[in-house]
Amino acid sequence: MRGIPSLLTQDGWFPLLYQSSQRVTQVYSASQKHDPPVLRSDTLAIPAILSASSAFSLLVYFLLTRKIIEDGQEHEQPPEEASRGFSIKLCRHVNRFGGPSIFIWRILRLLAVLDLVGLAVATLVLAEDVAYDSTHHALFLNWSVLGAYSYASILALIAVSTPPRIANVANAHLIWVLLGTWVVYGYRDIYPLGTFTLEPLDLHEGWLMWTKFGILTFAAIIVPSFVPTQYIPLHPKNSETAVNPEQTASWFSFVFFFFVGDLISKASRVPHLPAEELPPLTDHDLAPRLVKQSFPYLDPLSGTVKRHMFFGLMKIFRREYIIMCFLLTLKSLSNFLSPIAINRLLTYLGEGGKDAIVRPWVWVFLLFSAPLVGSALFQCYFFQTSLFLIRTQGIVTQLVFEHALRVRMKSDPSESSSGSRPSTKPPTPDTASVAESSTVEHSAEGTNETPISTLIVESAPSSSDGDTVGKGKKGKGKDTEEESKTEKESNLVGKITNLVSTDLNNIVDGRDFPMLFISLPLQVTLCIVFLYKILGWSAIVGMVTMVALYPLPGWIASKMQDVQKEKMKVTDARVQVVTEVMNVIRMIKVFGWEKHMDEKIAVKREEELAYQRKNIILEIISNVLNFSIPVITMIVSFACYTVVMKEEMTAAKVFSAMSVFDMLRNQIWMSFYHVPMIIQAKVSLDRVNDFLRKTELLDVFDPTQAENTIASNVPSNSSLIGIRNASFTWSSESTGATTPGSLRRNFVLRIQEEVTFEQNKINLIVGPTGCGKTSLLMALLGEMHYVPSGPDSWFNLPREDGVAYAAQESWVQNETIRENILFGSEFDEVRYRKVIHQCGLSKDLTLFEGGDQTEVGEKGLTLSGGQKARVTLARAVYSQAQILILDDILAALDVHTAKWIVEKCLQGDLVRGRTVLLVTHNVALAGPAADFVVSLGQDGRILSQGTLSEALKSNKALLKEIKVEEAEVVKADETIDDVLPEIPEGKGGKLIVKEEIAEGHVSWSAIQMYIVGMGGSFPVLFWIIVLGCWSLEEFTLVVQTWFLGYWSSQYEILLPWQVDSVRYLLGYSGLLLFATFVSAIATSVYMFGGLRASRIIHRRLISSVLGTTLRWLDSTPVARVIARCTQDMQSVDSAIPDYLNPVIGMGISMFAKFVAVVAFSPVFLLPGVAAFVVGAWLGQIYIKAQLSVKREMSNARSPVLSHFGAAIAGIVSIRAYSAQDSFRQESLRRIDKVTRPSRAFYNLNRWISIRIDAVGTIFSSALAIYLVYGTGAINKHGSAANIGFSLNMAVGFSSMILWWVRCLNEFEVSGNSLERIQEYANVEQEPKPTPEGVPPAYWPASGELIVENLTAKYSADGPEVLHGINFHIRSGERVGVVGRTGSGKSSLTLALLRCILTEGAVLYDGIPTSDINLDALRKNVTIIPQVPELLSDTLRGNLDPFDQYDDATLNDALRAAGLFSVQREDDEGRITLETAISSGGGNLSIGQRQILALARAILRRSKLLILDEATSAIDYETDAVIQNSLRTNLGPDVTLFTIAHRLQTIMDADKIMVLDAGNVVEFGKPSELLQIEGGKLKALVDESGDKDTLYEMTQ
Repeated sequence: MRGIPSLLTQDGWFPLLYQSSQRVTQVYSASQKHDPPVLRSDTLAIPAILSASSAFSLLVYFLLTRKIIEDGQEHEQPPEEASRGFSIKLCRHVNRFGGPSIFIWRILRLLAVLDLVGLAVATLVLAEDVAYDSTHHALFLNWSVLGAYSYASILALIAVSTPPRIANVANAHLIWVLLGTWVVYGYRDIYPLGTFTLEPLDLHEGWLMWTKFGILTFAAIIVPSFVPTQYIPLHPKNSETAVNPEQTASWFSFVFFFFVGDLISKASRVPHLPAEELPPLTDHDLAPRLVKQSFPYLDPLSGTVKRHMFFGLMKIFRREYIIMCFLLTLKSLSNFLSPIAINRLLTYLGEGGKDAIVRPWVWVFLLFSAPLVGSALFQCYFFQTSLFLIRTQGIVTQLVFEHALRVRMKSDPSESSSGSRPSTKPPTPDTASVAESSTVEHSAEGTNETPISTLIVESAPSSSDGDTVGKGKKGKGKDTEEESKTEKESNLVGKITNLVSTDLNNIVDGRDFPMLFISLPLQVTLCIVFLYKILGWSAIVGMVTMVALYPLPGWIASKMQDVQKEKMKVTDARVQVVTEVMNVIRMIKVFGWEKHMDEKIAVKREEELAYQRKNIILEIISNVLNFSIPVITMIVSFACYTVVMKEEMTAAKVFSAMSVFDMLRNQIWMSFYHVPMIIQAKVSLDRVNDFLRKTELLDVFDPTQAENTIASNVPSNSSLIGIRNASFTWSSESTGATTPGSLRRNFVLRIQEEVTFEQNKINLIVGPTGCGKTSLLMALLGEMHYVPSGPDSWFNLPREDGVAYAAQESWVQNETIRENILFGSEFDEVRYRKVIHQCGLSKDLTLFEGGDQTEVGEKGLTLSGGQKARVTLARAVYSQAQILILDDILAALDVHTAKWIVEKCLQGDLVRGRTVLLVTHNVALAGPAADFVVSLGQDGRILSQGTLSEALKSNKALLKEIKVEEAEVVKADETIDDVLPEIPEGKGGKLIVKEEIAEGHVSWSAIQMYIVGMGGSFPVLFWIIVLGCWSLEEFTLVVQTWFLGYWSSQYEILLPWQVDSVRYLLGYSGLLLFATFVSAIATSVYMFGGLRASRIIHRRLISSVLGTTLRWLDSTPVARVIARCTQDMQSVDSAIPDYLNPVIGMGISMFAKFVAVVAFSPVFLLPGVAAFVVGAWLGQIYIKAQLSVKREMSNARSPVLSHFGAAIAGIVSIRAYSAQDSFRQESLRRIDKVTRPSRAFYNLNRWISIRIDAVGTIFSSALAIYLVYGTGAINKHGSAANIGFSLNMAVGFSSMILWWVRCLNEFEVSGNSLERIQEYANVEQEPKPTPEGVPPAYWPASGELIVENLTAKYSADGPEVLHGINFHIRSGERVGVVGRTGSGKSSLTLALLRCILTEGAVLYDGIPTSDINLDALRKNVTIIPQVPELLSDTLRGNLDPFDQYDDATLNDALRAAGLFSVQREDDEGRITLETAISSGGGNLSIGQRQILALARAILRRSKLLILDEATSAIDYETDAVIQNSLRTNLGPDVTLFTIAHRLQTIMDADKIMVLDAGNVVEFGKPSELLQIEGGKLKALVDESGDKDTLYEMTQ
């Protein structure tokens, strides 16, 4: 502190600087006399001032942090350090700095600084002359420089010898001291070289000056720029993991993206670079860290302030956006360096260097450095935006997922179900594919959405919603009130899919709003100022013209937005139809509906393309306006300048103004580009915010339900399971009232008084279909809204010891059987084998080649319904949970298997002592194992509770049902082995084929499919017109640029008043008008060609998928098919034509500009070719890496969304198991797998951008040097106008190289969608219809079926599942098929319909089915599969999707199917023809779905009706009604082929077929089969509890 006053003494530095500042005026006069400027000489004091400031701040820093530093040194110096050898200590010391590379760079800098000290001493010794004033003053300045270097050497020594905590601080100060010194010497000795009037101040030092500056440049610039960054892990545990090169890159490597070089190198050596070879994630990109950092600001349940999530995102990314704003400001300023350089250079050339101060090489250098610096700034800006994009995607994805885990599940119909058939809602696949996601399409979807009130799930448990079935009303009109209700509802899976795909893409697409609020106003302002300086007030006139014309493109943009909104509605409708079709495609194929569905989708597609056509017309108009307005502005400005102001149009003014007008045009385009995106981002951000803030949560998560907290009223025995005096609804908004056939069916479960369940025992919950059994379970699990009826109300389900849940609609993940059973638990082989045995899965596993390693596939498609139910049960039994909640697990099982489950599992050692709540219709079967029975009535009220006998006394219907059931109970010991068999070793039960990743470039066949499709029937003529018009347009634009230069050159040879400005203006305007006209023709033909290609490719894709085989569909997840039909088709609609356009257009433009350059400077032919070759080479190696990364990124995205779909479909099970954490972790893991290729993808974009910019900049700068300094210079190359024209063409050519390569790459990346579509357009197909395959008009006249030696298998190389089957069924016979699970019953039905590969003969009404077209065969055979599939539509639309029947016929079918047997006319919420059905029938119980599917089958009136366990989930009373209806309502010539588990269902059949392992072991009349001693059927009946009744049924 004492030294500071000395600075103020007479000999101090401050007075010295003050005195220097007083001599500012002397600088200019001295410069004119070539004397050294005094002020510049005194700048040598600045390094000493910087050193003193640094020393002072270091002193203060060390005083303040001494204690921390000492503690850190003690921590870094372990006790055993002293005993180690010098080499070990040195290695450890070097490693503390981040490795030898960083340490060596610091050593080199230390040596360089010591050299500077030596050179400073040499300067003092060798000095013989003094610049000015006195020897004392000059020597003092030199001594101050020596002092600064000495101080720097001390800092450099500290930076390599002390612990990193101190060394890094010293290193930072050293950098600033050296950098300040370098700036001083640059100002003194380098800056004067660029002028005609100044000389370097230290030139008298000779070689010493250049040596000092070179070494100083190395120490101050090279070392800080190239020394690697030390990697310091955020968490010590990450120190051993691989490090992303980005985290250790030097400043130079980071700014110019050299750290991406390793990735480029790897990709160039292999056909495809797998994800494992990509750079690892940085610490800051890991999903767990992002969640920890962001959730406090975004998650509404994390205590965040209640505000819009936009502010939370800005809080999280405040650092990135501050940097982005700073970079944009610098970029905006740097953009004007090139126009200034062009103006001054052409001025210098035009005036012959008269009165020039700055040398021309400075302007040439600016032409090189300004674009390069601007490019570096812009790429760094985009790097920051990519960080925001990728991290926001991860954060919002996880945020939406975790919030979805808290949302209440409901099963209400989606919008498409009401009234009108078309749907405008988002896609709703269970697998949650990206139906509307595209990285290049900025859709306007969502702008018409209303706030979310309640979310709906497809597969929510709702079998007991209490809904009943009733008569439908005539007419197909839609009720306005119902429609308004519908608009407020949606499907949860589809909603979340949209939030994390379309909406999330919209949000990140709006990330560039600083460009609109910072770059746009700043650049427009600078453009106006620049033009005013060049053109005077005529520029103001031009600006006024622009402002006057500005509303035109704005109006067109608003119209485009309106059209886009309408287009998105019809796009949603098309996507909804496609999604529905793909989700029920198996039903479509067995019904022979492929052609109808193809036409239905085609109609939706045409509606979409109609809006696309309108959008194209508006886009063409918009393009013309956006091109014309800046041109008109320029013409008006030039006209005022020359005609009104009578000024000369010099080349310098023309070409610099042209570049600025181009900038202005870009700003206009940018505003129109970004405004809609930002608006859409706002809308999507609101949607996500509403989802987080306004969705209905489970009571346990909803703070508004705090007053209903149930724990406070639970009795002291907290382990009690039950409910007291409470009601439960599916929504907190439910009133319990509804109107007949209304869309929202408000079921209320009412528990009066108290119902409790026995602990450590088996509890049965019984009742008729739709009475509320499942709702009771959901109420206990907390899934329903709790409404207490009084102060003593409560409900309780203790979870301390775990809860396991098996849903009625079995939920399995797309994993192996073993992984589904373990469900994240540790593998215990003994327990696992017991579970397999007790759940009756042992024999099933032997049927799979992969054993328990067999993948179950999407929705468990490799498993039968019974197998899925037992896998779900095995999951619950294997868990350690004390409470098992089992929802009708016996419904999908045959009697043998069900009895086995009851005896071996429910009464086995693994379940003994655990509390079981079992919903079932099989009371007689499960009754003996039950200790407690709760009986529900039709209205959802408790009828009785207690023992089974007590329940029977109070429920006569239940007693009657049990008597019927007892006939079905048989001993299954002989059928299923009671010994623990060995579980077969898995041999890789891979079912789902791994999605193929194409290698290398997009195939020519895929591109050819598109470009030929664009031309339709005349592709050659189409491309001749397009290419011809584009070539003519580019030639005209080149000529008009030359024409401007020619106009300006006239002022060099004529007097201003002799130049006919009006004639030149008209000529220039005519050229532009012609170019605009030709461009409009080319664009119109091209864009309508793209529309044509979209139509052709979509139709081909849909037809191919609808015509493929069931085996292909089984091995291909629906998500992939939907992705092709939605996401990839979206690329075909927009991205591919949008990128192919500039690839061709800019290619022609680049060629035209290159030819123009060579025409004026032929010597630049080879450099131009070289620039193009280098650019093409860079583009090739970039594309090779980028295609691999893009494909990995695309494939990594699907698992995230599939995980969403699977989790939401099984959300009740997940919450019941309390498995949310494991699913959260899995989601984070999958997000990381997406982030990894995404970071590489955007870094590769930065890598190529800056390199192509550099190539183009070098080319244009070299041309400028040649034109200025070449032999003959201006005389050789003509006037300044010609030089300006050449530079304009060169700059245009070089600036286009990057965008051309980028667009080519984006086209190839988007072309990946073409490959993916082509792959699915060429999949294996079922035989197509032929004229020879059309059956006679009378066929089928009967239902006779003859099968001879039928064998079948699912794939050509797969095992046979049916073996030489022979049977004959006469027309009108009723045939029952029995056999245990896996015996081949369902396979037989598929074989009859030729859905699988078959050999042998099947004759239907005397004609071999192999000779009949598949569509004709399947339309005349009706099958009701095990798992009924329904569409998201009204009940009418499900029964009659093609409007072929009237209401009377539909109601007759409902009655025949037994729908009216489970409802009364006055039932609340009864189902009518207008009742909406949610996707998949999610708002109906399984039994109700089977009833509707049966009604739909009856409507078809086929001669052959196959029921594949169609009544398995229906209670026995309803089943009896249905069977009686089938006996009486079907025509006498209708053959009924019934596969059933219940003997009573088929015992009165004409014939019974017994299958076992794909063989027919018995077939004949029941009475005959019962006479066979030891027969299979006889054994079943004889062991029945009511064999007399069964024998009577056969008589």
